[in-house]
Amino acid sequence: MTATRNTAPTAGHTSTSTRPLLGAAIVSAPLWAAVSLAQAATREGFDLTRHPLSMLSNGDLGWLQITNFVLAGLLAAAGAAGLHRVLHGTPGGTWAPRLVLVYGAGMIAAGAFAMDPGQGFPSGTPSGAPEALSWHGYGHMAAGTIAFTALIAACYVLGHHFSRTGHRGAATASRVAGTALLIGNGWAMTGGQYGSLTLAVGALTAMLWISAVAARYLRTT
Repeated sequence: MTATRNTAPTAGHTSTSTRPLLGAAIVSAPLWAAVSLAQAATREGFDLTRHPLSMLSNGDLGWLQITNFVLAGLLAAAGAAGLHRVLHGTPGGTWAPRLVLVYGAGMIAAGAFAMDPGQGFPSGTPSGAPEALSWHGYGHMAAGTIAFTALIAACYVLGHHFSRTGHRGAATASRVAGTALLIGNGWAMTGGQYGSLTLAVGALTAMLWISAVAARYLRTT
C-alpha cells in the first residue's frame, strides 16, 4: 500500500485568519534566536560555553531577554492555533499543536521567572553556581523543563505525522530536531562540559524546526 503524500490543509482550514497564526509560529524561533545570540555576542562577561541563554535575563539589560521569552512564547502559542487548523484530522494533528501551545506557555513563564545569576554573570557576580536558588529561579527551572519536554514531544509527534503522510525527509528532520534538544538538555543537566552550548544548539534546532513546519504549511494555505 502506498502512503498518501497529501498534507495540504482541507478547504475548511484555509481561512485568511490562519495565515497570520502560522506567520506567528514562523517568526517566533528566529526572533528569539536572533535577539538571544546578539546579546550573547555583545553582553559583557557572557560566555555561551559557560552561561545558558536564559541567564541573559539578569543585569541592566535583562529586560531584553525577559521580553524576548514572553514575546516568543506568545507567538508560539498563536502559531499553535494555526497548526491546529492545518493539521486537524491528520495523524498527530491533535497532539502536535497542543504540545506547541504548552511549549509557548512554558516560554512565557520562563520569561516571567528569571534565572538566577551565577558563574560570574552579570559582571561582578561570584563565580560558581548560586548557593541557593531563589523562588523565581525554581520557577524558571520548572518552566524550562515543561517547555523543553513539550517541544521535544512536539517534534517527535510531527515526525510521526510526516512519516504517516509519506514525507520521510520531514519525518527524519523532526526526529533529529527533537533528539538534538533531548541530548543537549540532558547533557546540560548532568553538568557536562560546554553544557550550555549544547543546550543552546539543541533548543534552537527544535525551535527553528517548528517554525519551518509552520512555513511549510503556510505555503499551502
